[in-house]
Amino acid sequence: MHALIKKLRAGVKAVDKPANRMNYQRWFKEKLDHPEGLKTPVLRKVSNRFLRTAVGRLDKDEILDICDELLSSGWQYSRFFAFDWSMKIARRYEKKDFSRFERWLKTYVDNWGRCDSLCGVLGLALVKFPELSARRMKWAGSKNLWLRRASAVSLMEPVKRGLLLEDVFKTAEVLLMDEEDMVEKGYGWMLKVTGDHFFDQAHKFVMKHKDVMPRTALRYAIEKWPKAERLKAMKRG
Repeated sequence: MHALIKKLRAGVKAVDKPANRMNYQRWFKEKLDHPEGLKTPVLRKVSNRFLRTAVGRLDKDEILDICDELLSSGWQYSRFFAFDWSMKIARRYEKKDFSRFERWLKTYVDNWGRCDSLCGVLGLALVKFPELSARRMKWAGSKNLWLRRASAVSLMEPVKRGLLLEDVFKTAEVLLMDEEDMVEKGYGWMLKVTGDHFFDQAHKFVMKHKDVMPRTALRYAIEKWPKAERLKAMKRG
């Protein structure tokens, strides 16, 4: 075990008090292995301290190797720290790192929280290397619902920066009739964020497909629209 991981575990143990804990299970349909744990702000403070005093000084590949070791350990908080540290070194990403992140997605994601956390990493990688979006697009056709959700959620950071707009709508078309609510919420959320920056394009897509879009996806997509436009979108046929 890397010495830094031992120190991290000790750091987490030091703040593991009843007042700092919460019940996670209420946010998830899936049965969690660890339904109770430390609150996110508490973990974030520990994460930032280690990043500032130790992790950030390491070579990028060594940091990601430590994250790999964390993830394979099965420790309750391993995914939080691995994904948080990876996202915060985004300026150092190389194209080759995308394969590692994709492996993490396929291996260590089993609920929406972990999916969306890793999508922060994937989205920043796509910002730096938009040409990798073709690989992301393949996830939309996966049997794994978390890959399908990630195919949409990972596009939100790029589209905020004016990138990969066409890929947003291509992905939404593939996921359009998906029957998993986590996927419907994921691509609906993607369309909502797209509408924040490209309202006319998002509005056109939603109005074209509103009669067949699942209600969940539609409600997410139009949540921030003006009331009159929301009412029009909710009318079927």
